[in-house]
Amino acid sequence: MAAVHLARPLFTLPRAFIAALIVVPLLSGCLDSDSNNNNDGPSTGTINALGVSGLSYQTASQSNKTDTKGQFLYYPGETLRLKVGNLLLAEDVPAQEWVTLLEFLPEVRSQLTTPAVDAEGLSTHKITEQQLITNVSLTNLTRFLMSLNWSENLREGKGIDIRDRVIQQLNAALPDLSSPIDFRVSEAEFNATGASPSPANQLLTSICFYPPDDELCKAPPTDEEIDMAPERPEDEALWDPNVEYKEDLRNKRQRILDSVRSMEDVDAEDARLYLTRELDSISTTIGNRYYLENHVAKHSASDTGIKRFEIRRIGGSAELADIEAITTRPQDVGVHSFSWQTADVEYFVDGPAGGESELVTSFLPESTYRWVRKTLRVVITP
Repeated sequence: MAAVHLARPLFTLPRAFIAALIVVPLLSGCLDSDSNNNNDGPSTGTINALGVSGLSYQTASQSNKTDTKGQFLYYPGETLRLKVGNLLLAEDVPAQEWVTLLEFLPEVRSQLTTPAVDAEGLSTHKITEQQLITNVSLTNLTRFLMSLNWSENLREGKGIDIRDRVIQQLNAALPDLSSPIDFRVSEAEFNATGASPSPANQLLTSICFYPPDDELCKAPPTDEEIDMAPERPEDEALWDPNVEYKEDLRNKRQRILDSVRSMEDVDAEDARLYLTRELDSISTTIGNRYYLENHVAKHSASDTGIKRFEIRRIGGSAELADIEAITTRPQDVGVHSFSWQTADVEYFVDGPAGGESELVTSFLPESTYRWVRKTLRVVITP
């Protein structure tokens, strides 16, 4: 069913116009209770929805590593400098409740605040996010961090786990790379293997994702060592358990070589799926903080007065930056007005008994670029 987008009421002044008349200190970060902060201490932020642990972060007041949940501490207004070991990943990143990998890159971050318009004519951040996650620098960065995860396969429901053992090996290998790791190069250049491997692949080759005493962390047998080893006797009774035969060394070499990771193990589609999952999880978490008092409203056909519903927030006031509303059946129910200041939508019944419509509201909470959507079903009774 096609949606109809009604024009914004003339008497609802845009937020930008109000802001130009009244200068209000930017205190929303200080008042945000969703970051597990108190009045005196720092706020808590998270890298991605499920976290990226082991990243070194620095703000004007804090310096530490992200914990097992990918969390960091900050005070509102600060920016983050983020590293994995001694490798700089991002700087001047605004510290906030949620920091995604999209915000690591200035050129991507700057576009997040520009919403797209969906098929219903309402603003949404999700289309913008999906367009931005195709950025090559972003996918290179994402794939690199996924490659540093302790387990080779990043399981659904788990964050990226970068352990101290990996960081120690990474730091030891960085000075010997042919050139610095550059996430801005093409995907093909970032993936290069063979005689001239990319710096990212040089680094991964130097990292063993197993305990130090594991066989897979040792140097593989050389061709010369294999050639010098004895052949395994055909008679199994003559095998010496203390001797490594040619076949043993060949198998050992292959196991070690197969354990070495490469940037080709995580492709761009893997990165996009991971980013989409993380972004959707954050949007869901933010959306769940807001609700309507009822999901269904019933009104008599003769009751044509102005009705109202309010956007509510669990544990506090809504504090919106913008709001939009449409009716899917304007012949039955009309939108009268909507206001971000009062976080409400006014509507009226305009159809016969038995008619109904959905009032779809898209609104932008303070301190985020993410739009939240809520729907009220209006049923017209006799």
